[in-house]
Amino acid sequence: MSVTGLRWAGRRGLLVELSDLESVLALHTRLTAEPLPGQREAVAAAATVLVTFSSHAATAAARQSLPQLELDGARLTAGVVTTGREITIEVVYDGEDLAEVGRLTGLGADGVVAAHTRQLWTAAFGGFAPGFTYLVGEDSSVDVPRRSSPRTAVPAGSVALAGGFSAVYPRQSPGGWQLIGHTDAVMWDLERESPALVRPGDTVRYVAVRESLRLTAGTTAEEAASSPTPDEARATESALHVESTGLQSLLEDLGRPGLGDLGVSAAGAADQQSARQANRLVGNEPGAAVVENLLGGLAVRARGDQVLAVAGASVPLEVRSADGELVHRPAMCGPFALLDGESLSLGAPALGLRSYLAVRGGLDVPAVLGSRSTDSMSGIGPAALAPGTVLPVGTVDGVRPVGFSEASTLRLGKTVTTLRVVLGPREDWFSEDALEALCGQDWLVTEQSNRIGVRLAPAPATRADDDGAPGRGLQRSREGELPSEGAVAGSLQVPPSGHPVLFLADHPVTGGYPVIAVVVLEDLPTAAQLPPGHRVQFTPVDPATLEPLVTEPAFQGIQP
Repeated sequence: MSVTGLRWAGRRGLLVELSDLESVLALHTRLTAEPLPGQREAVAAAATVLVTFSSHAATAAARQSLPQLELDGARLTAGVVTTGREITIEVVYDGEDLAEVGRLTGLGADGVVAAHTRQLWTAAFGGFAPGFTYLVGEDSSVDVPRRSSPRTAVPAGSVALAGGFSAVYPRQSPGGWQLIGHTDAVMWDLERESPALVRPGDTVRYVAVRESLRLTAGTTAEEAASSPTPDEARATESALHVESTGLQSLLEDLGRPGLGDLGVSAAGAADQQSARQANRLVGNEPGAAVVENLLGGLAVRARGDQVLAVAGASVPLEVRSADGELVHRPAMCGPFALLDGESLSLGAPALGLRSYLAVRGGLDVPAVLGSRSTDSMSGIGPAALAPGTVLPVGTVDGVRPVGFSEASTLRLGKTVTTLRVVLGPREDWFSEDALEALCGQDWLVTEQSNRIGVRLAPAPATRADDDGAPGRGLQRSREGELPSEGAVAGSLQVPPSGHPVLFLADHPVTGGYPVIAVVVLEDLPTAAQLPPGHRVQFTPVDPATLEPLVTEPAFQGIQP
C-alpha cells in the first residue's frame, strides 16, 4: 500500500492518490500527527488525501517529499478503526430516488430498503458539510452512481447513497446523491460536546420506520447559529442598526480554515481582498468582521459616532441625517464618518456583485468555531442580517490609524473577465475537445450562482457568422464514477451536464464530480465579484510561474 499518484489542486494544494481506503486513513493520520512544512490542512476521502499549504513554495517541496514518506519508515497500514459506538438512525424510506435505486441495483424499492437496513455501516471520514459522514457498508448491494445532475437543494435529513457510501444530509444543501429516505436525527449540533452525531470509527444501524419521529432534544446547526440579539446589542452604546439588507447581507471575516475533517468549509468573505481593504481603511485588523452585501440595498444607522469604509463592488453611497436630509455622498474605498443618528445606504452596483462595509472597531458578535463568518453551506455562524438587527461595534486596541483613500481592488471587466487556472487535478477525465472548450470559449454566469459556487453555462457565440449559437459543454472522456475527494476554493467541478461550477468560500469540503481546473488564488476575489450574465474566459497557466501555457500540457499525474 503506497502513494500511487500526485496531482496539482491549484497552486497551493496537492491531491495524493493512494491504493485503498486503509492507506488513505494511514496517510491522513501521519499528516495530522506530523504536518509537513507549511501544511494547512489534510482532508481524507475515499481514495485520496487533499493537502493544502500556505504557499506555492511549500506545495512544491511537498510534491517532492510526499512520495518518500513510505521510504522514511512510515508504513501505510491502517484500517477503519471502530470506536465501539453504535448509532441507530430511524429512517422513513420515501426518497425521491428510491425507485431509481431499485432499478439500478435490480433489487426493487423494497429490496433496497432491506439491503440498506440489514448491514452495519462504518463511518470512514467526514467531509462535504458539517455532520456529513461517509459510511462504508458490509457489501456492495446498494452501490449506485450519483445523479447525472446535482440538485440545487437537498432537504435536511435526507438519507442518501452514492459511490459505495451512505450518508445523511445534516441540513439543506446542494447535492448529487441518490435520495432513498429521510430521518429526523440531528446530525450536527453545536450544543453537543462533539457536534457530529456520527464520527469516524462509529458504526451505524439504519432502522426502517413508518413515520418520522420528531426529536425534541438538541438543535440543528442553523438553530444553534450565533447571531446578535436585539437585547444583547441594545446594551452597548456603540452599534450599527440595520434598516434594510437588500437581497442579502451577511457578517463575514477571514473564515475558519483548518476544520475540513469536520466537514466545515473555511467560509469567510467571498472577496477577501476587498474585505481586507475595507478593514485597512478604518484601521482594523484584517480579520475584523464586516458586512458582505449582495447587489446593494443595505442601509444602516449609527448609534454613536462611527468611522466606516466600503470596498468591493462599485456602489453609490449616501449619508443622510436623522430627519432624512442628504448630508454627503462618500467615495468608495476611503474612510468617512457616520455620526450618531445618521444613516448610510448602498445603491445598486455599477460593477461587481459584493460590497464590504467595515466599521472602526469591527462588528463585535459572538464567534462560532473561532470565526464570526456566516457559512451558507453549513448554517454555522451568525444568521443573515434582517431589518432591526443591531450590530455592536467593538473597540480598537493599540494605535491603529485610519487609512487614506485607495484605488479599488476590483479587477472586473465590463462585460468579459479572464480568470487564470491551473489544469487538474482531474483534467484527464475530459476529452481534448473539452479542454479546448474550457479555455477557448466564453462562459456565462447564471442566476443560480451563490456563495457556494458560480454556476456557469456555455455562452452564445458573439461572432456574426456563428448566429449566436451556444458553446459546448465539457464532455468526459471516461465512464464511471469518481470517488469523493477533497476540493479547494476555485475548483471548477464538472457534473455530467458538462456545465462547470466554480467553488467559492462556502464550497463543500469534498465532492464527487471531477475538477477539470482550479482558479488561482490571486484571481478568486475577482471570481467572487462575477454578476449573473457576465462572461468569463479561462486561461491555463503554469502552477510554478503563473505564465500562460503555450503548448499542450502534459498529463500531470506522477508515478512515484
